[in-house]
This record gives sequence, structure tokens and C-alpha cells, in this order.
Amino acid sequence: MVVAIMQPYFFPYIGYFQLMAAADCFVFYDDAQYMKGGWINRNRILRDNAAAWWTFPIVHDDYRLPIRQRFYSHGPEQIRSLLGKIEGAYSEAPFYRSVFPLIAELLNSQNDNVADYNAGILRALAQRFGIKCNFVSSSSIDNNSGLQGQARVVDICRQLDADKFINPIGGLELYENAAFAEDKIGLGFLQARTTNYPQFTSPHLPFLSIIDVMMFNSENRIIDILAEYDLREPIR
Repeated sequence: MVVAIMQPYFFPYIGYFQLMAAADCFVFYDDAQYMKGGWINRNRILRDNAAAWWTFPIVHDDYRLPIRQRFYSHGPEQIRSLLGKIEGAYSEAPFYRSVFPLIAELLNSQNDNVADYNAGILRALAQRFGIKCNFVSSSSIDNNSGLQGQARVVDICRQLDADKFINPIGGLELYENAAFAEDKIGLGFLQARTTNYPQFTSPHLPFLSIIDVMMFNSENRIIDILAEYDLREPIR
């Protein structure tokens, strides 16, 4: 069984969904520490032909708390602001009329827990794209003696009876092949290809939020893009 483990990001880029598509079991790493300035509560959209941050504010709290214990500053005014930015950015995009109501529906979830809110969005989009992997939250898996980092990832894979773990290419130097090999777990790294598709103007800006992909591509084209990646072997 192929396992992938990622923090539950907010409307992430296409590579996140490619990782889902390549896995049999996808683990939302919801008991990892929340990191300010990351991808948990923000992503990038296309605004005035440039990449712009699209951020959902989080209630101020102890920085040491895990993602599953953080909450969005959730209210009608925040949702209106988020949707207003999407409207301003993409109202002229070819698939705006079909995509905008979906984004509004997903944002209007009544659950303001960051981990659950993001996971709900990710599950819904995965279903829409025909992704068939199973979803698990890391908080539902025993954390042996407070393991962290690579040791925690290996332990999750062991408990799920994984025979392979895949991670985005950015983790190429973070994980050691030997640490996984001890448990007979293979290791691979997914590299999303730079997929050009028409935006408003050229040059193309790649790897923006999945929202950008949806605004400019049909669902059939998105399904094709999900297969446009390469799996690399670890550094030995």
C-alpha cells in the first residue's frame, strides 16, 4: 500500500492532489504543529496578472498548538471577503460560473476547526476529481512516545502497513532511505510537471492554488493534469 502524509493545506496547488491520486492512503497530518506563514491557512491566486496571497485569518493562540487545536476567525464577513477576492480575481475566467458556487459552498462550512475545515475541502475536491484514495487523520493513529519528524512518519507508515511512502519533491533531502528500508518501506518523491494552461495573459504563472487550475480548465482536463507528474527515487 502506498501512503502519503501531508498537513491539511488550504486550497493547495495541483501537486497536492497529484500526491493524493498517487496514493492508496492519504494521511492528513493534523497533529503537526501549526506553522505561521505556511500553507495551512493561505494560498496564492492570480490577481492582476501576478501571484497574490489569499488568506483565511486564524484565531490567535499558543504557537505550540497543533493544527487540530487551531481555529479560523470564521464569520460571514470573513467569507464575504474571501469570496470577494475570488470574484475580483476570476470573474472573467472561462469556468468561473461553475466553479465559484462550489468555492462558496466549501468556504461556508460551519466547522471552524482548521484541520477539519481544510480536510473537508480537500476530500470534497478529491471526490470531484475522481481521486479514490482513503483518507486518515494522523491524530487517529497512535503516536508512540511523542515521535516527531521522520521517526513519526515512519511509524505512521508502519502502523498502516505501508510498503511505500511518497512525498513531494521538496522533501528529497528530509527523508533517509535507510530509515524506511529498516521496515521494508520503499521511498519515492513526486515532482509535479510545470503544466501550462491559458490564463488571462502570458507568461503562465504555475503552481497557484487549485482554484486557479479550476477556473481555467475543464474537469476532464484537470483529471488529465493529475497524471502529469514524475516519481523520483531517494538520494542514497
